[in-house]
Amino acid sequence: MSDLTARLTRLVQSTPAEITAVNRGYTAASRLLVKFSDGRRAFVKVATDDLTASWLRDEYRVYSHVKGSFMAEMLAWDDDGEHPMLVLEDLSGAVWPQSWTDITIEAVLETLRQIGNSPVAQGMPSLETLRPDPSSWRSVAANPETFLSLSLCTKQWLNKALPALIEAEESADLSGSKLLHLDVRSDNICFIGDRVVLVDWNWACVGNSLLEIIFWLPSVRLEGGPLPEQIIAADPSLVAFVAGFWACRADLPPPYTGATVRDLQLRQLSVALPWCAKLLQLPPPDKIATVL
Repeated sequence: MSDLTARLTRLVQSTPAEITAVNRGYTAASRLLVKFSDGRRAFVKVATDDLTASWLRDEYRVYSHVKGSFMAEMLAWDDDGEHPMLVLEDLSGAVWPQSWTDITIEAVLETLRQIGNSPVAQGMPSLETLRPDPSSWRSVAANPETFLSLSLCTKQWLNKALPALIEAEESADLSGSKLLHLDVRSDNICFIGDRVVLVDWNWACVGNSLLEIIFWLPSVRLEGGPLPEQIIAADPSLVAFVAGFWACRADLPPPYTGATVRDLQLRQLSVALPWCAKLLQLPPPDKIATVL
């Protein structure tokens, strides 16, 4: 019996009969669908290194303290000090959105409101820890050619826009007491009957819940949904913060945890940047990439 099989047997009190690897998503953790000999099924995440171990421990703390229909049921947890293992409800039979409608968008918005009003786990980090120093748009100003290589705008547009982008980002209010998932995208959302369930809680924190929605909406547009400004009236400073967050990352080498994450960030930025420009009453970026 392998170590994995032995651990699962001890945790669930049933022997794994079938184990299938899951390859979707952006984490380097091992992800498995397991069918047990007694007929039960589970989704299992196992750390593969120190970073994924840290993420799994963060996620376990959230599952230990936060309860609601928007959470997968935690079936077991095991931390051997090197390769923690989280055993969760199997959601493979749920509906994972490929596109968006007014009904599914509103269902997610309502779920995010429920999450925001949930009790927070002890020691959960503040959203303020995401605020970079120097600010993202100041970093772009210090090295504009790198950002311009993304082909989202011309040098002339960027030079004119940077003062407003910097001022808006640095005035963004991230404070608050709301619980945030902070990684809301279609690959982390599924629908089970009336339930909207979010997975991958390792980025959860406490802060301004409006930022949660602003981070999510560009991906909705990329998947056939409406423009972000057709869904909410957003605070320009928060949109500038989100656009800057991606602007400082989309041109970086891909992390080992996800080879396609930079492409995703670039595509999200291509929606967030014109949204930000509109809110700040700037002219639209004049070399915006076509991503839809």
